[in-house]
Amino acid sequence: MDIQALRALEDNYIWLLRSGSRVIAVDPGDAAPVLRYLAAGGADLAAILITHHHGDHTGGIHGLLAQHPAPVFGPANETIEGITHPLREGDEIRLPGFAETLRALDIPGHTRGHLAYLAHLAHPGARALFCGDTLFGCGCGRLFEGTAAQMWASLNKLSALPAATQVFCAHEYTQSNIRFALAVEPDNAQLRQRAGRVAQLRAENQPTVPSTLAEEIETNPFLRCHQADVIAAAERHCGQQLTSPAEVFAALREWKNGFR
Repeated sequence: MDIQALRALEDNYIWLLRSGSRVIAVDPGDAAPVLRYLAAGGADLAAILITHHHGDHTGGIHGLLAQHPAPVFGPANETIEGITHPLREGDEIRLPGFAETLRALDIPGHTRGHLAYLAHLAHPGARALFCGDTLFGCGCGRLFEGTAAQMWASLNKLSALPAATQVFCAHEYTQSNIRFALAVEPDNAQLRQRAGRVAQLRAENQPTVPSTLAEEIETNPFLRCHQADVIAAAERHCGQQLTSPAEVFAALREWKNGFR
């Protein structure tokens, strides 16, 4: 299975999973780039996967289905017009023509019913995580419907996956997220190295994702809420002692909301 990125809207990525002439589209917020890809590549739409209900992830469903009828998978705990196969934690997707199985993970926080999709790839031990707006390059999503406790639990679930798991998030936010991460951990050597790599990629108008879970665990402050430097920075910012990683996460998320 080949994985490709289509840029869409202002800073979205639509991920395409291709096997032969069959394509799965993940979070098509806009139908046009997917339709162009299918026409140019002589490909057929095998399925649509939706992580959550926000329009920049669902806006292309009807345009795609008008020309390419296909099953649409998405979260059972959200109302999304066009979903034909509602999914919950542990449900699996097996499609004709694809050797890989995709498994749904419940990761609420950004929205109430947000899902991720985990693909076990052909290479032994290789995994690809399509996590929508929950985990970003060096960041995490805002809390629109869920709680900080839910998001922290969701991020812990993702960070417990194998370190080599590739992280395919839905937005090009890495460079701006790194600015915040450096405010939290200015002495993190791995983070500073990542900042240099990301700056070069963006200067060349190249994507900064996918990353790996190993890289996120080393550099993403929202996965490092148990680290002494992160705790100290969060406490300095909020002006009080924080007694658990969940409290540190909540303080970081509030800090990030107003960070410029």
